[in-house]
Amino acid sequence: MEIIRSNFKSNLHKVYQAIEEADFFAIDGEFSGISDGPSVTALTNGFDTPEERSSPDVKFVCQSSSIDFLASQGFDFNKVFRNGIPYLNQEEERQLREQYDEKRLQSNGAGALSYTSPNTSKCPVTIPEDQKKFIDQVVEKIEDLLQSEENKSLDLEPCTGFQRKLIYQTLSWKYPKGIHVETLETEKKERYIVISKVDEEERKRREQQKHAKEQEELNDAVGFSRVIHAIANSGKLVIGHNMLLDVMHTVHQFYCPLPSDLNEFKEMTTCVFPRLLDTKLMASTQPFKDIINNTSLAELEKRLKETPFNPPKVESAEGFPSYDTASEQLHEAGYDAYITGLCFISMANYLGSFLSPPKIHVSARSKLIEPFFNKLFLMRVMDIPYLNLEGPDLQPKRDHVLHVTFPKEWKTSDLYQLFSAFGNIQISWINDTSAFVSLSQPEQVPIAVNTSRYAESYRIQTYAEYVGTKHEEKQIKRKWTEDSWKEVERKRLNTQCISYALQNHCYHANSLTATSTVGKRNLSPSQAEGVLEARVSGEISDTELEQTDPCAESLSEGRKKAKKLKRMKKDLSPTGSISDSSAKLFEVPDTW
Repeated sequence: MEIIRSNFKSNLHKVYQAIEEADFFAIDGEFSGISDGPSVTALTNGFDTPEERSSPDVKFVCQSSSIDFLASQGFDFNKVFRNGIPYLNQEEERQLREQYDEKRLQSNGAGALSYTSPNTSKCPVTIPEDQKKFIDQVVEKIEDLLQSEENKSLDLEPCTGFQRKLIYQTLSWKYPKGIHVETLETEKKERYIVISKVDEEERKRREQQKHAKEQEELNDAVGFSRVIHAIANSGKLVIGHNMLLDVMHTVHQFYCPLPSDLNEFKEMTTCVFPRLLDTKLMASTQPFKDIINNTSLAELEKRLKETPFNPPKVESAEGFPSYDTASEQLHEAGYDAYITGLCFISMANYLGSFLSPPKIHVSARSKLIEPFFNKLFLMRVMDIPYLNLEGPDLQPKRDHVLHVTFPKEWKTSDLYQLFSAFGNIQISWINDTSAFVSLSQPEQVPIAVNTSRYAESYRIQTYAEYVGTKHEEKQIKRKWTEDSWKEVERKRLNTQCISYALQNHCYHANSLTATSTVGKRNLSPSQAEGVLEARVSGEISDTELEQTDPCAESLSEGRKKAKKLKRMKKDLSPTGSISDSSAKLFEVPDTW
């Protein structure tokens, strides 16, 4: 069943019902990897770390090769923009709800529909001189309406937003009962105010209608995010094939921007989706690794139809057409998700054959598949097969890898020539001026490093040296971005307080009193000087500083960042739980 913008709302209840009844979900976002670097491998280097591979990229770019590929597969680009279902992330939804609440409370006429509320204003409204004549004319028209027995409503001429606000505020004070006010639009999108005579019961009924319509508009704006939230809140298993990009984009688009820190990303992701399973990783792991040669989705689906696997029989509900695997529809997101689900069922059921007695069917809640949970396949990384969302990632030995920097004019052939004496090598480009070179024998590394000791155009270092340098640079950058503002602020405060203390000593020598946030303390000149020196030298802790310095209260603001992720986790935590124990029979190996 295809759901687009026009039928999304009418079928949402069916989607919710399907989510409630499902054992697991299979997803595919049809995200083709896009490289914006100098070469195809710029964003998928063979010696990336998981942190580098998961770095957020907020750019919206179109790469001609990807567009050509999607077009060749029949991708309908017009449907994306014409029939795509709108959505909001959590922050956008929160802001929109606040706007609705504020508009309802203020009743200021700025929205598409706004209503007066009794006792909104307890005092007369201050009206600018240039608007008094306009408001007086409006009041006069309303008085005529109230005196008339024939007319029940009055349409005012279109006016500005500021004038509508003045009208609402004036009428809510002058006529707290007896009239109903709302803003409508003409065919030309000009906004005007309609005033109706109503009794109290009718006014309340219309306010309830208005509130219901506002909620409907808000839910429409939230759109497809409601489906993602329902899936996340179910706590059920979510399956994908090579799904790292699918997960990253889903979290980024429907919840919040991705953090730059890998551990924060892991924690955020498991808060949104507590159970994930990547069928590409599953097919690449024992006991499947030895009997599945090709783990691409199309080939995997074909292989799992053969012995020793037993493909599931799928029956679609009445009125819901099913995909036919006999006529492939690859690279259509719905079809790819469908066969991903079929592949998972086949592999899960195969695990049941190892039990005693064997089980024909293994459910998505079985402990047999727990070893594959929350491990996402990393493509084109030579020695780290997956990203572990629930703990530290594999730490491979890269003592055979060199980091080489060289002039921009160099090509792959130049690198092969440079390392020609070391036999077979493998090159992974980083950018135009650097690359990783892996040697066949780790003992050759010191010799290769020595060859560049006196070279002017290139430099060779071990992978460990490269990582150490990057770590130092990262620490320096992080310390500057997160802590330097604090040091600068402390020095500024110290300068201000020293100046203040000196002035206080000069002008109030007989009353040496220091004021703090916790009260007043009497200090001798030597004590005051000692405190200032200790603060300048950093011997007083931040906590003590905040207790002795009213200016230092702003330092606590920096600590709010540390609580942000915890609040986010609390907000995003879905219902459902995961068993702490996992089956040991098919453990994903720590070394590959």
